[in-house]
Amino acid sequence: MAGPHPRTPPPPSRIAALGRALGGGLIMGVALGAGTAVGPVLADAAGLTGFAARLVPAALVSVIAVPLVVLAVRRRGGSLKAIGFGGARESLRALLVGAGVTVGAAVLVLGAGTAAGLLRWSWPDLPELAGFLVTNGVVALLLEALPEETTLRGHAWTSLRGRFGGAASALGTTAVFLVVPGLSTVTEAAVAPLVGAQAGPVGFAPGGQNPVDYLILLAVFGLMLVAARTAVRRAPLCTGIGAHLAFLTVNRIVFEGDRRGAGWSVELSSPDVELLVPVYLLVATAGFVVWRRLGGRREEDRAAVVEQSSGALRRAPAA
Repeated sequence: MAGPHPRTPPPPSRIAALGRALGGGLIMGVALGAGTAVGPVLADAAGLTGFAARLVPAALVSVIAVPLVVLAVRRRGGSLKAIGFGGARESLRALLVGAGVTVGAAVLVLGAGTAAGLLRWSWPDLPELAGFLVTNGVVALLLEALPEETTLRGHAWTSLRGRFGGAASALGTTAVFLVVPGLSTVTEAAVAPLVGAQAGPVGFAPGGQNPVDYLILLAVFGLMLVAARTAVRRAPLCTGIGAHLAFLTVNRIVFEGDRRGAGWSVELSSPDVELLVPVYLLVATAGFVVWRRLGGRREEDRAAVVEQSSGALRRAPAA
Protein backbone atom coordinates (compact mmCIF):
# COMPACT_ATOMS: atom_id res chain seq x y z
CA MET A 1 0.00 0.00 0.00
CA ALA A 2 1.41 3.34 -1.06
CA GLY A 3 2.13 5.86 1.65
CA PRO A 4 0.60 9.31 1.77
CA HIS A 5 1.72 11.82 -0.81
CA PRO A 6 4.16 14.41 0.51
CA ARG A 7 2.55 17.75 1.17
CA THR A 8 3.50 20.78 -0.86
CA PRO A 9 4.96 23.31 1.56
CA PRO A 10 2.78 26.40 1.99
CA PRO A 11 3.95 29.59 0.27
CA PRO A 12 6.05 31.88 2.44
CA SER A 13 4.56 35.02 3.93
CA ARG A 14 5.25 38.31 2.16
CA ILE A 15 7.76 39.29 4.83
CA ALA A 16 9.53 35.92 4.63
CA ALA A 17 9.70 36.08 0.83
CA LEU A 18 11.14 39.60 0.91
CA GLY A 19 13.58 38.62 3.65
CA ARG A 20 14.86 35.63 1.69
CA ALA A 21 15.26 37.73 -1.46
CA LEU A 22 17.24 40.37 0.44
CA GLY A 23 19.25 37.54 1.95
CA GLY A 24 20.32 36.50 -1.56
CA GLY A 25 21.52 40.04 -2.26
CA LEU A 26 23.30 40.15 1.10
CA ILE A 27 25.12 36.90 0.36
CA MET A 28 26.25 38.18 -3.05
CA GLY A 29 27.34 41.59 -1.78
CA VAL A 30 29.35 40.13 1.08
CA ALA A 31 30.91 37.44 -1.11
CA LEU A 32 31.91 39.94 -3.79
CA GLY A 33 33.34 42.43 -1.32
CA ALA A 34 35.21 39.82 0.70
CA GLY A 35 36.50 38.02 -2.37
CA THR A 36 37.84 41.16 -4.03
CA ALA A 37 39.50 42.25 -0.76
CA VAL A 38 41.05 38.95 0.32
CA GLY A 39 41.68 37.32 -3.06
CA PRO A 40 44.50 39.61 -4.27
CA VAL A 41 46.24 39.29 -0.88
CA LEU A 42 46.18 35.50 -1.14
CA ALA A 43 47.39 35.63 -4.75
CA ASP A 44 50.30 37.91 -3.80
CA ALA A 45 51.22 35.68 -0.86
CA ALA A 46 51.36 32.69 -3.21
CA GLY A 47 53.43 34.63 -5.76
CA LEU A 48 50.76 34.32 -8.46
CA THR A 49 50.49 36.64 -11.45
CA GLY A 50 48.35 37.01 -14.55
CA PHE A 51 45.43 34.66 -15.03
CA ALA A 52 46.22 32.66 -11.87
CA ALA A 53 46.16 35.84 -9.76
CA ARG A 54 42.80 36.87 -11.26
CA LEU A 55 41.42 33.41 -10.65
CA VAL A 56 41.92 33.48 -6.86
CA PRO A 57 39.45 36.29 -5.99
CA ALA A 58 37.00 35.01 -8.59
CA ALA A 59 37.00 31.52 -7.13
CA LEU A 60 36.74 32.92 -3.61
CA VAL A 61 33.52 34.79 -4.49
CA SER A 62 31.88 31.58 -5.75
CA VAL A 63 33.23 29.56 -2.83
CA ILE A 64 31.56 31.96 -0.41
CA ALA A 65 28.30 32.65 -2.23
CA VAL A 66 27.19 29.34 -3.74
CA PRO A 67 27.51 27.12 -0.61
CA LEU A 68 25.61 29.71 1.46
CA VAL A 69 22.72 29.59 -1.01
CA VAL A 70 22.80 25.78 -1.03
CA LEU A 71 22.65 25.79 2.77
CA ALA A 72 19.74 28.24 2.82
CA VAL A 73 17.80 26.27 0.21
CA ARG A 74 18.32 22.91 1.91
CA ARG A 75 17.32 24.28 5.31
CA ARG A 76 13.92 24.97 3.74
CA GLY A 77 13.77 21.44 2.33
CA GLY A 78 14.51 22.59 -1.22
CA SER A 79 17.10 21.60 -3.80
CA LEU A 80 19.29 23.15 -6.46
CA LYS A 81 16.73 22.11 -9.05
CA ALA A 82 14.14 24.18 -7.21
CA ILE A 83 16.14 27.36 -7.83
CA GLY A 84 16.79 26.60 -11.49
CA PHE A 85 19.68 24.19 -11.91
CA GLY A 86 19.35 20.89 -13.79
CA GLY A 87 21.18 17.93 -15.25
CA ALA A 88 24.29 18.22 -17.40
CA ARG A 89 22.56 17.92 -20.78
CA GLU A 90 19.69 20.31 -20.08
CA SER A 91 22.06 22.75 -18.35
CA LEU A 92 24.32 22.86 -21.40
CA ARG A 93 21.36 23.43 -23.68
CA ALA A 94 20.03 26.24 -21.48
CA LEU A 95 23.51 27.81 -21.29
CA LEU A 96 23.77 27.84 -25.09
CA VAL A 97 20.30 29.35 -25.43
CA GLY A 98 21.22 32.18 -23.05
CA ALA A 99 24.53 32.90 -24.74
CA GLY A 100 23.11 32.50 -28.25
CA VAL A 101 20.20 34.91 -27.81
CA THR A 102 22.43 37.53 -26.16
CA VAL A 103 25.19 37.30 -28.76
CA GLY A 104 22.60 37.35 -31.54
CA ALA A 105 21.08 40.56 -30.16
CA ALA A 106 24.56 42.12 -29.83
CA VAL A 107 25.48 41.17 -33.40
CA LEU A 108 22.24 42.65 -34.70
CA VAL A 109 22.55 45.99 -32.88
CA LEU A 110 26.33 46.42 -33.00
CA GLY A 111 26.31 45.28 -36.63
CA ALA A 112 23.82 48.03 -37.43
CA GLY A 113 26.06 50.48 -35.59
CA THR A 114 29.06 49.29 -37.57
CA ALA A 115 27.17 49.71 -40.85
CA ALA A 116 26.28 53.26 -39.76
CA GLY A 117 29.97 54.04 -39.13
CA LEU A 118 29.67 54.25 -35.35
CA LEU A 119 32.15 51.41 -34.72
CA ARG A 120 35.35 50.46 -36.53
CA TRP A 121 36.77 47.03 -35.79
CA SER A 122 40.42 46.00 -35.75
CA TRP A 123 41.62 42.86 -37.49
CA PRO A 124 41.28 40.04 -34.92
CA ASP A 125 44.29 38.18 -33.59
CA LEU A 126 42.65 34.75 -33.46
CA PRO A 127 45.04 32.96 -31.05
CA GLU A 128 44.98 35.89 -28.62
CA LEU A 129 41.20 36.18 -28.95
CA ALA A 130 40.77 32.46 -28.24
CA GLY A 131 42.95 32.74 -25.14
CA PHE A 132 40.95 35.73 -23.94
CA LEU A 133 37.65 33.92 -24.43
CA VAL A 134 38.85 31.04 -22.26
CA THR A 135 40.50 33.03 -19.46
CA ASN A 136 37.84 35.74 -19.36
CA GLY A 137 35.12 33.09 -19.45
CA VAL A 138 36.49 31.22 -16.43
CA VAL A 139 37.06 34.36 -14.35
CA ALA A 140 33.70 35.91 -15.32
CA LEU A 141 31.90 32.66 -14.51
CA LEU A 142 33.35 32.40 -11.01
CA LEU A 143 33.45 36.10 -10.14
CA GLU A 144 30.09 37.20 -11.53
CA ALA A 145 27.90 34.90 -13.60
CA LEU A 146 27.67 31.82 -11.36
CA PRO A 147 27.44 33.50 -7.94
CA GLU A 148 25.18 36.35 -9.08
CA GLU A 149 22.75 34.11 -10.91
CA THR A 150 22.68 31.62 -8.02
CA THR A 151 22.07 34.25 -5.35
CA LEU A 152 19.78 36.58 -7.32
CA ARG A 153 17.95 34.97 -10.24
CA GLY A 154 18.13 31.68 -8.33
CA HIS A 155 17.58 32.28 -4.61
CA ALA A 156 16.04 35.77 -4.64
CA TRP A 157 13.80 35.17 -7.68
CA THR A 158 12.38 31.86 -6.48
CA SER A 159 11.81 33.31 -2.99
CA LEU A 160 9.76 36.17 -4.43
CA ARG A 161 8.02 34.03 -7.06
CA GLY A 162 6.74 31.72 -4.34
CA ARG A 163 4.61 34.56 -3.03
CA PHE A 164 4.30 37.27 -5.70
CA GLY A 165 3.46 37.44 -9.39
CA GLY A 166 5.96 37.40 -12.22
CA ALA A 167 6.20 41.18 -12.75
CA ALA A 168 6.60 41.95 -9.04
CA SER A 169 9.20 39.19 -8.68
CA ALA A 170 11.16 40.51 -11.68
CA LEU A 171 11.18 44.05 -10.33
CA GLY A 172 12.01 42.89 -6.82
CA THR A 173 14.91 40.72 -7.98
CA THR A 174 16.26 43.57 -10.08
CA ALA A 175 15.96 45.97 -7.14
CA VAL A 176 18.02 43.58 -5.01
CA PHE A 177 20.55 43.35 -7.87
CA LEU A 178 21.00 47.14 -7.75
CA VAL A 179 21.93 47.00 -4.07
CA VAL A 180 24.71 44.43 -4.51
CA PRO A 181 27.48 46.70 -5.92
CA GLY A 182 27.13 49.24 -3.10
CA LEU A 183 27.00 46.51 -0.47
CA SER A 184 30.12 44.92 -1.93
CA THR A 185 32.05 48.20 -1.64
CA VAL A 186 31.02 48.50 2.02
CA THR A 187 32.12 44.92 2.68
CA GLU A 188 35.41 45.45 0.90
CA ALA A 189 36.05 48.62 2.92
CA ALA A 190 35.45 46.66 6.14
CA VAL A 191 37.48 43.58 5.22
CA ALA A 192 40.46 45.10 3.39
CA PRO A 193 42.12 46.68 6.46
CA LEU A 194 41.89 43.35 8.27
CA VAL A 195 44.11 41.70 5.65
CA GLY A 196 46.41 44.66 5.06
CA ALA A 197 44.86 45.65 1.74
CA GLN A 198 43.63 48.97 0.43
CA ALA A 199 39.92 49.12 -0.39
CA GLY A 200 38.37 51.06 -3.22
CA PRO A 201 35.88 53.88 -2.70
CA VAL A 202 32.48 53.14 -1.15
CA GLY A 203 29.58 53.90 -3.47
CA PHE A 204 26.74 52.62 -5.61
CA ALA A 205 28.99 51.99 -8.62
CA PRO A 206 32.57 50.81 -9.22
CA GLY A 207 35.18 53.55 -8.99
CA GLY A 208 35.26 55.96 -11.90
CA GLN A 209 31.73 55.24 -13.19
CA ASN A 210 28.75 57.58 -13.08
CA PRO A 211 26.40 56.05 -10.46
CA VAL A 212 23.19 57.04 -12.26
CA ASP A 213 24.30 55.71 -15.64
CA TYR A 214 25.65 52.56 -14.03
CA LEU A 215 22.46 51.79 -12.09
CA ILE A 216 20.26 52.40 -15.14
CA LEU A 217 22.36 49.99 -17.19
CA LEU A 218 22.35 47.49 -14.31
CA ALA A 219 18.54 47.69 -14.12
CA VAL A 220 18.16 46.96 -17.84
CA PHE A 221 20.72 44.16 -17.54
CA GLY A 222 18.92 42.71 -14.52
CA LEU A 223 15.56 42.64 -16.29
CA MET A 224 17.18 40.93 -19.28
CA LEU A 225 18.62 38.28 -16.97
CA VAL A 226 15.19 37.65 -15.44
CA ALA A 227 13.78 37.24 -18.95
CA ALA A 228 16.59 34.78 -19.69
CA ARG A 229 15.97 32.88 -16.45
CA THR A 230 12.28 32.42 -17.39
CA ALA A 231 12.86 31.56 -21.06
CA VAL A 232 13.23 27.78 -20.74
CA ARG A 233 11.58 25.17 -18.54
CA ARG A 234 14.56 22.93 -17.77
CA ALA A 235 17.66 24.24 -15.98
CA PRO A 236 16.41 27.83 -16.47
CA LEU A 237 19.08 29.36 -14.25
CA CYS A 238 21.73 28.20 -16.72
CA THR A 239 20.08 30.35 -19.39
CA GLY A 240 20.78 33.35 -17.19
CA ILE A 241 24.37 32.22 -16.65
CA GLY A 242 24.89 31.92 -20.41
CA ALA A 243 23.35 35.34 -21.04
CA HIS A 244 25.46 36.86 -18.25
CA LEU A 245 28.69 35.42 -19.65
CA ALA A 246 27.86 36.52 -23.18
CA PHE A 247 27.10 40.08 -22.08
CA LEU A 248 30.35 40.42 -20.15
CA THR A 249 32.39 38.94 -22.99
CA VAL A 250 30.87 41.11 -25.72
CA ASN A 251 31.25 44.32 -23.72
CA ARG A 252 34.83 43.59 -22.72
CA ILE A 253 35.84 42.97 -26.31
CA VAL A 254 33.96 45.93 -27.76
CA PHE A 255 34.73 48.58 -25.13
CA GLU A 256 37.87 47.26 -23.39
CA GLY A 257 39.51 45.07 -26.01
CA ASP A 258 42.82 46.94 -26.10
CA ARG A 259 43.13 47.28 -22.34
CA ARG A 260 42.27 43.64 -21.68
CA GLY A 261 44.43 42.18 -24.44
CA ALA A 262 41.41 40.55 -26.06
CA GLY A 263 42.99 40.22 -29.49
CA TRP A 264 40.17 42.27 -30.99
CA SER A 265 39.18 45.87 -30.35
CA VAL A 266 36.79 48.52 -31.54
CA GLU A 267 37.18 52.25 -32.15
CA LEU A 268 34.06 54.21 -31.25
CA SER A 269 33.07 57.33 -33.18
CA SER A 270 31.96 58.94 -29.90
CA PRO A 271 31.34 57.95 -26.26
CA ASP A 272 27.58 58.04 -26.99
CA VAL A 273 27.98 54.81 -28.96
CA GLU A 274 27.91 53.01 -25.58
CA LEU A 275 24.15 53.65 -25.61
CA LEU A 276 23.96 50.71 -28.01
CA VAL A 277 24.52 48.45 -24.99
CA PRO A 278 21.07 48.98 -23.39
CA VAL A 279 19.57 48.77 -26.88
CA TYR A 280 20.94 45.30 -27.50
CA LEU A 281 19.94 44.28 -23.97
CA LEU A 282 16.35 45.26 -24.79
CA VAL A 283 16.54 43.28 -28.04
CA ALA A 284 17.86 40.27 -26.10
CA THR A 285 15.02 40.65 -23.57
CA ALA A 286 12.50 40.55 -26.41
CA GLY A 287 14.28 37.50 -27.81
CA PHE A 288 13.95 35.63 -24.52
CA VAL A 289 10.27 36.53 -24.26
CA VAL A 290 9.68 35.14 -27.75
CA TRP A 291 11.69 32.02 -26.90
CA ARG A 292 9.56 31.43 -23.80
CA ARG A 293 6.32 31.79 -25.74
CA LEU A 294 7.49 29.50 -28.52
CA GLY A 295 8.63 26.98 -25.91
CA GLY A 296 5.23 27.10 -24.24
CA ARG A 297 3.53 26.47 -27.56
CA ARG A 298 5.84 23.53 -28.25
CA GLU A 299 4.91 22.05 -24.87
CA GLU A 300 1.19 22.51 -25.65
CA ASP A 301 1.59 20.93 -29.09
CA ARG A 302 3.50 17.99 -27.61
CA ALA A 303 0.81 17.48 -24.98
CA ALA A 304 -1.89 17.59 -27.66
CA VAL A 305 -0.07 14.95 -29.73
CA VAL A 306 0.27 12.69 -26.67
CA GLU A 307 -3.42 13.12 -25.85
CA GLN A 308 -4.47 12.33 -29.43
CA SER A 309 -2.26 9.24 -29.48
CA SER A 310 -3.70 8.04 -26.17
CA GLY A 311 -7.23 8.56 -27.48
CA ALA A 312 -6.48 6.62 -30.63
CA LEU A 313 -5.14 3.70 -28.59
CA ARG A 314 -8.24 3.68 -26.38
CA ARG A 315 -10.52 3.61 -29.44
CA ALA A 316 -8.57 0.86 -31.21
CA PRO A 317 -10.42 -2.52 -31.26
CA ALA A 318 -8.93 -5.32 -29.27
CA ALA A 319 -7.08 -8.01 -31.23
